[in-house]
Parts: sequence; C-alpha cells; structure tokens
Amino acid sequence: MATKLPKVPVVIVGMGWVGGIIAAELTKAGISVVGLERGKSRDTQDYYHVHDELRYAARYDLMQDLSKETVSFRNTMKMRALPMRTYGSFLLGEGLGGAGVHWNGQYYRFLPYDFEIHSKTVERYGKSIIPENVTIRDWGITYEQLEPYFVKYEQMAGISGEKELPSNIGQMSTPFATAAMKKSPAMKLFEEASKKLGYSPYVIPSANLTEPYKNPDGIERAPCQYCGYCERFGCEYGAKADPVVTVLPVAKQSGKLDLRTHANVTRIIHDGKKATGVTYVHTPSGEEFTQPADVVIMAGYLFTNVRLLLLSKLGKPYDPQTDTGSVGRNYAYQINGASTSAFYEDREFNLAMGAGALGSSIDDFNGDNFDHNGLKFLHGANIRFTQTGLRPIQYQPVPAGTPKWGAEFKKATIHNANRVLSVTGQGASMPNRYHYLDLDPEYKDAFGQPLIRMTFDFEDYDRELVKFIAGKTKGIADEMKATKTEVHDSIKQYNIVPYQSTHNTGGTIMGSDPKTSVVNNYLQMWDADNVFICGASNFPHNSGYNPTATVGALAYRTAEGVQKFLEKGGSLV
Repeated sequence: MATKLPKVPVVIVGMGWVGGIIAAELTKAGISVVGLERGKSRDTQDYYHVHDELRYAARYDLMQDLSKETVSFRNTMKMRALPMRTYGSFLLGEGLGGAGVHWNGQYYRFLPYDFEIHSKTVERYGKSIIPENVTIRDWGITYEQLEPYFVKYEQMAGISGEKELPSNIGQMSTPFATAAMKKSPAMKLFEEASKKLGYSPYVIPSANLTEPYKNPDGIERAPCQYCGYCERFGCEYGAKADPVVTVLPVAKQSGKLDLRTHANVTRIIHDGKKATGVTYVHTPSGEEFTQPADVVIMAGYLFTNVRLLLLSKLGKPYDPQTDTGSVGRNYAYQINGASTSAFYEDREFNLAMGAGALGSSIDDFNGDNFDHNGLKFLHGANIRFTQTGLRPIQYQPVPAGTPKWGAEFKKATIHNANRVLSVTGQGASMPNRYHYLDLDPEYKDAFGQPLIRMTFDFEDYDRELVKFIAGKTKGIADEMKATKTEVHDSIKQYNIVPYQSTHNTGGTIMGSDPKTSVVNNYLQMWDADNVFICGASNFPHNSGYNPTATVGALAYRTAEGVQKFLEKGGSLV
C-alpha cells in the first residue's frame, strides 16, 4: 500500500527544462514545490570525464534504460507494433536535467506562421491546398503573445546570436543575451554561397555561451571552448545552457524546492474533474508513495506526458477512426533526408573542432516564406551547415560506392575526414489523422504497465518536401565550389532503427477547442483545471526547427498560468 505524504501546493513530474524553469519561477514567488525526477541526480562534476564517445555517444549513458521502459512502434494501424529494443531514431534522456543535458544547444524560435498555420494557410491559398488527412490547426496563441516568454528564456540561458536576424523569421523585441558564435571557414563558404543565390543566411542562435555571462538570476557561466562534445554529452564547463547549471540552482537556493530523484510517477490521482496528486515508486527501494498536491504539472518528455494521461484515464483518448478525442492526437516527428554532401580534394577543414550549435542557416524555404502554389506539400525546412564537432568513432565520411568495410573503406574514411561539408534541410512534419500515440495492448514496462505505442509513417507530401529542399541544398553546395557533390533527395518508409532526430512532438496539443486539444494557451488542461501539461507534446505540428526554444517559452507561460491559478482558481481562458 502506498505511503501518503503531506499535501503540497505544487508537484512537478519531470525535472528537465520545463520542470526546472517552472520550479525556479514558482519558488522565486515563494511557492513550495515538490519536483519528481525518475532518474538520478546530476552535477557538472559528473561531466569531468565527458569526452568519452564510446560511453556517451555510442552506449547512451545519459539515456533512458530501454529494458525497463521503451516505445513500441508501427507504421500503420494494420501492423503489429514492436518495442524499440536499442536506441535508433531518437534518444530519450533520463536523470536530472533530462534531454536538456544532452542537447546540441541549437536555438530557433518557431515562426509566426507556425502558431497560426491553419488560418494563415487558408487565408493565402484556400482550404484545397491542405493535403488529405493533414490535421493542421492554430495553436490558440500567437507569436506576438509568446514573444516575451522567448525573451525570458534567452536572458536566462544566455542565448548567443546576431544583433539583426533576417526579417522572414519573426521580430525580436530584445537582442540575444550574448554575441553570435565564431564563424568557421566552412560557415563562411556556406554564407557566401547562400548570398550569391539571393538567400539570407545567419549564424545559428546558440545556447553555447560566447563570453562570460551572468544572467538575471545571478547565475554565472563560462564561455564555450568549441570542443565538439555537445550532443549526447553534458558540458563540464557549464558553457552549454542546461537545467542543471541555470534554473535548478535557483530553485534549490530558494529553499522552496523538495527535489526527489529516482521517483517514477505511475499515476495522476483524480476524480475526473480535478487532480489530487500523483503516485510514484522510489525505484531503488520499490516503495510506493502518494504525493497530494493542489496543482499537478506534467513536465516530462512527450511520451511520458501522453502515457501518464492515458494510464491515469485523464482526458479522452484520441480515436483516429472517428477522429474524436484529444490525448495522443497529432503526433509529429521531423522530416530529414534532404541534404547534399560537398567533397573537396583541394582543401581540408578542421571539422573535429566545433560546438553543438555552431553553424549558419537560411529560412528562405521554411514555413510560408515562399510560394506554395503548385507544390504538393505545406511548410518547408530550415537549411543549414553545422560544424558540431565530428568525433572519430561515429564519423565515417565516404563517397557513394565505397565498400562498407575493409582496407578501401578505412583509406577513404581517413582521406575524407576533413574534406566533406554537408548542407542539410531539417523539414517540418505535418500532423496526420492516422499518426498518433496510444497504449500498447501487448507490451509492458518493468512495473507491468502498458508501453506507449507510436503509429507513424512518412507520407507522399513528406517525400515531396524532401525532394524540393534537396534541390535547394544542392544549389548551395554547388555554389560552395566543391570538387564534387552528392545529393540525397528521397525518403522511403519511416524506419525507427537509424538515428534521425529526437524532435518528437504532439499528443497533448494546445488549442482553443476542448474537443480537439488537451490544454489551453496557458497549458492548463481542459478536463482538469489544476493539471498543467507542458513540453513539445503541446505542439500541434512540428516546424522546420529544433523545439527547445518554443518549449522553454511555453514553460515560462505555464509558470505564469500556475501562479494565476493558485491565486484565483478556475479556467484561465
């Protein structure tokens, strides 16, 4: 039987970026918070031996143990789903700081178009341009409404970037906190080629500090060393903004945060209209606890947020056959695959050095920044060159036709190690009626509870997007004057085995209609007004960008909403 603990004002499930930001904001306001993290505690000292590619990049030391809980996957409703046994398509972080510890630091605000995608698309083109079964919808909030929260995140994290960005990506009321990252010779090549073609390149905004920085909360951090160990690694310098070195220390110093690690939440307790708390298992001991609270905040990764709602029978599950319900609706991924590799025989680049967010990009073919008349897809892609630091074990650049192993493969790998630049497109993923999340009827986790099941595949409009964007990447790569280029312009059926992107979105989407969304624009649940759900699970679609900036902004919006709710109660919208 579960041990019942004393009631608290707020309990937060998940202590990554979302949980850390909300905990910091609430505790600064004098509100007591219990933070539950199912993984272990972390500190920068844990990263002092971080440059171990085998341990972190290949063996996934910072990731969730898939033998205890994983995701099952199928392409269509007619298929049997199978569990993801080893990491591939995406990586699920675990432990204090969550995925915010092992991210690259690439920081993109979503476009103004994204938040009003349905109304703006129909206004410009009419409803007939929307592909069959594509369920795009407005978010219930505008870019202008969310902009102040972007600023809060940028000042807290010390986001670096250029003083002026191209006009096609949204206006900024406040400049980035620190100057843009250095430009490598390869970045300059990309930018010069893009400008010759009439595009508008800019240095990617970055959560890697470019100078010593003290944020508004008094947190001081050192600048990036361009070591190239960002993605899948923690930063031993604290130069890459993560929750452990930014917001969590603020919450801890307040004396108002009760942080509990190894606390695996299994249920939200509720009466159908309000939550009364959560149940969790302390995994080392196996002991079960009930934590009563006035407000429950779901701040986990997408799959965790959706799964806990479904396990708790809170909210109406989505049914793709009838197109009713909301929990699990509008799962989206990221449409990668469009790229061009530029091979150089006459020069070499220092590609081992870099940073997770070092690079330049263009948005001339992102969102609705170009005319879609005559095209068979919506939205677009951010096109970029990044110099993230290419490490020796996993980086094996060879031209097409090279043997996959043996002496010739090794020779080609060594020769091309510093001679290949990749121009890539990160494409938006439009939601589809038949792409969704639910509970697996067969497979269970270590606690005997159903796994989350993902039903997803690439569609014809995704393939059209990849083909179109690949042509643009080739144009830029050709202008970069390489010895030869190789274009990659097609994707087939979605396969969960190879790594692609950890940018999963949807399942607890926000909106203005309670019938088709889970939360309102304060991320407050329609079906239980003292439950707030925040994360990329709120996105009704995925953009051509990395999600963290928008997740961070929504977290600040949620913290504000929770304070309003504690003051007056009821629906905030």
